[in-house]
Amino acid sequence: MDILSYSINFVAMSILSLGYVGFSSNHLEEWSRFASGLLGLEAAAASRNAISLRCDNRAQRLFVERGSTETISCIGWEVADADALAALAARLSNAGVAVEPGSPELTAQRRVKALIIFPDPLGNRLEAFHGGEDGAAPFQPARALSGFRTGAQGLGHVVLTARDAETVLPFYRDLLGFRLSDYTLRPFKAFFFHLNARHHSFAVVETGKDGFHHLLLELNALDDVGQGYDLAQLEEDRVAVTLGRHTNDFMTSFYARSPSGILIEYGWGGRAIDPEKWEPFECDYGPSFWGHERSWLTPEKRAEARDLRLGAAQAGRRAPVQVLPGQYVALRDD
Repeated sequence: MDILSYSINFVAMSILSLGYVGFSSNHLEEWSRFASGLLGLEAAAASRNAISLRCDNRAQRLFVERGSTETISCIGWEVADADALAALAARLSNAGVAVEPGSPELTAQRRVKALIIFPDPLGNRLEAFHGGEDGAAPFQPARALSGFRTGAQGLGHVVLTARDAETVLPFYRDLLGFRLSDYTLRPFKAFFFHLNARHHSFAVVETGKDGFHHLLLELNALDDVGQGYDLAQLEEDRVAVTLGRHTNDFMTSFYARSPSGILIEYGWGGRAIDPEKWEPFECDYGPSFWGHERSWLTPEKRAEARDLRLGAAQAGRRAPVQVLPGQYVALRDD
């Protein structure tokens, strides 16, 4: 597959960022402990059948609703305003995609002004919205944290799995206007797309199975990630991917296995790009500079990933650390 030869359609859409993510689970009590104790998210509201979670000053960024299946229930994409939402709905409808307006009850539940609902080619429920509501009080993490990196870059990123990536890419690229950042073909095929300065807000990994792979939450300080890693290692099977650093977005992270089995990437130091000047490329030296032993890969693919990391190290592959203002002290060289 030569994805760089594809005609990328830079649609004048106003999808700005990943806004929220919802999960379905029959393990709400475990989710509540995981979200607060390890991730440090603030519980905005909780009932017998749902929990609402915050990671910044938005009233709600994640939620978990009681259900019989352990899965992602929706992915919410933020647009600029009512006109942008109407234009997106029209574009989807004209392309034959079923679009449903969100009811007043659902809009209130999502804490937004208006939303639409539509499926992607894999059957994932997508929602687009505008007017995300702020919380009544500033965000208060459930454990000592410097905070999460959100703002104009949105909640983080989501990664889907697909039997065949070509069944998914045209929808997100050509219809929704997501822009290719880069891709890798070894040890698995993966394609990364941006909406703003975050290196990628969306990605697809070709695994032979349709599903949801992970959600990224990015912290403001490296120590937040390291301390979370310590906490995760106290629980059997909580760590799904060991601490490591990615080659494409430079994120230092580990992946925690949620009570639903869905992975949460907990990271720091993600790359910021200029969306207007960015040129996509093939990242042909593997997905990680070091670390990131992936328990979900087959032994053969884990060996291939390890060989790629060692090859990148031998070739002297390095990247500068991405540090936010106020989060570093320059070293003296004397």
